[in-house]
Amino acid sequence: MTDSIAEKIESLREKINHHNHRYYVLAEPEISDYEFDKLLNELILLEEKHPEFITKDSPTQRVGSDITKTTNQIEHKTPMLSLSNTYNEDELFAFDKRVKIGLDETELVEYIVELKIDGVSASIHYQNGLLAKAATRGDGVVGEEITNNIRTIRSIPLKVKEHSNFEVRGEVFMPIDGFNRLNAEREKRGEKLFANPRNSTAGTLKLQDPKLVDERPLDIFTYYLLGDNLNINSQAESLNYLEQLGFKINSNYKLCKNIEEVISYCREWETKRDNLPYEIDGIVIKVNLFEQQKILGSISKSPRWATSFKFKAKQVTTKLHKVTWQVGRTGAVTPVAELEPIELAGSVISRATLHNYDEIERKDIRENDFVKIEKGGDVIPKVVEVDLSQRGNDSQPLAIPTECPICKLELQRTESEVALYCVNNFCPAQVKGRIIHFASRGAMDIEGLGEAIVNLFVDKGYLNSFPDIYNLSDKEDELKSLDRFGEKSIENLLASIEKSKEQPFHKVLFALGIRYVGAGVARKLVSAFKTIEKLKAATTEELEAVDEIGPSISNSLTEYFSQNKNIELIEKLQNSGLNFETDEKEIGNSKLEGLTFVVTGSLSMSRDEAKEKILLSGGKFSSSLSKKTNYLLAGEKAGSKLKKAETLGVKIISEDEFNRFLDKY
Repeated sequence: MTDSIAEKIESLREKINHHNHRYYVLAEPEISDYEFDKLLNELILLEEKHPEFITKDSPTQRVGSDITKTTNQIEHKTPMLSLSNTYNEDELFAFDKRVKIGLDETELVEYIVELKIDGVSASIHYQNGLLAKAATRGDGVVGEEITNNIRTIRSIPLKVKEHSNFEVRGEVFMPIDGFNRLNAEREKRGEKLFANPRNSTAGTLKLQDPKLVDERPLDIFTYYLLGDNLNINSQAESLNYLEQLGFKINSNYKLCKNIEEVISYCREWETKRDNLPYEIDGIVIKVNLFEQQKILGSISKSPRWATSFKFKAKQVTTKLHKVTWQVGRTGAVTPVAELEPIELAGSVISRATLHNYDEIERKDIRENDFVKIEKGGDVIPKVVEVDLSQRGNDSQPLAIPTECPICKLELQRTESEVALYCVNNFCPAQVKGRIIHFASRGAMDIEGLGEAIVNLFVDKGYLNSFPDIYNLSDKEDELKSLDRFGEKSIENLLASIEKSKEQPFHKVLFALGIRYVGAGVARKLVSAFKTIEKLKAATTEELEAVDEIGPSISNSLTEYFSQNKNIELIEKLQNSGLNFETDEKEIGNSKLEGLTFVVTGSLSMSRDEAKEKILLSGGKFSSSLSKKTNYLLAGEKAGSKLKKAETLGVKIISEDEFNRFLDKY
């Protein structure tokens, strides 16, 4: 009887693994989702009755029950090198020339070209054919362990037929459809939307609970195989063997006889990339033969035998129907282009910032114009220029607005600034903006009080100022009766509001939204004055004696604390239990004292989190590079600041190097 149960379980596993491979790797399902679920449920029931037969490679064990509380570091036996970038065809010819100089010039060189998937690199290790561990690229030498999260990706086999030890490398990504569904769900819940599929992938892989990861639509394309006695001699053979082992590879690769064929391939995919169901940001070009790769070697952190060709930022032309004016939390009124919806870089764009009225005049932007838009850094849509050939004869320049689009009071503009301002502190748009800022992650970090929820609560009269947030518990029953709100979601929101009372003084000060008082300035002020009473009583001279506090900040603080309504607001927040004084512990340490950092590119942490770490350790954060900059913290897609740092002699460090730097000192 025991033997027959074991055989039944093994038979079910083989069937499920077969259908998983057909669905997630080959995209050629043989059975319906319903039939697949029946097989999986049958296996789950058998394993529950006979837990002695459960193995690590069972399809039921993809999602572990353990939450990862610490991040383990994994050293890569073979470094995961980053690629140098090329941006035009001349640079590709130069790469080809360098390759041929490094080899015997009589030797033929073939290149294999692959799509550069816009995702997150991962290293996956197998021992005796079983998935054993996985890590991110990190700094190329050491990465973070993500084994439990990698196991949730259905296109990664938990077991391969060949019982051997090897390493597979690939690019984890999120398909565009899955990304759009994820953002739609987050919008419904009032959560902050992900900027792009790559950011959502990076954020998902950092989650500590694999059950949450399993709910996200991650996928992978593998492209590299490492191991002893593999008997493969080229990248083309490596891709073929990966496919034989059951791994998912991207079939859009090509073996090119010369650099001209490589360039032709790059041109082809720059025009075809919008037709793909996932995002790519370029082409990877590699010398095909491993023996030639070995001869060429590497320099610094990049191989001489490979490079990437980066695509230009995507641009599309669409109609600008009208210009609307948006009121921010500070009262600044900024123009927004309302566009004919159009797909660009993986998402549908219907709005783009126009920055200010001076920008409108400079580019001569008018309503009903056809405009060219692009995503700056493939993230933020902006209007590049107007197609004047399509402008109508009745077109008129835009007039500068004179009244607030929300409260209709007169707008003001100072000579020293380009922005227009609504000075009505009770303008509903400002109220919403201030509360959204107050509840944001870098401030009071109130989970569940996102933009959509704030807008609803302000419109219904539940929220008019910060103290109202801490009185929402009085309306608990009423809130639970609202559409789309369940009992649990309101309980979670109220619990998060209560927890926010633990936020340190410098975050509370930042949350108040005082003009010119950002996160770094708030920390310096708290460090200098320790309590809100001392800060309120500080003179202009005392304020400006604090490092980096100038007249603009001191005048703003003096003006803020001179208004009775702001003093009353602070008193109400104090009565609600918020921290308006500090001890030395929350100020941080002086590990980075005297060091200035600039941050560029995409990191696994947000820009604000990086800034927080630098300031908390006594360092200085700057937005621009100079000879006085000590370190450039560079993530993916670092851009022009990398070259400028090299020119200025500024040391460039990766995110992992930065974290190890903090640990060391």
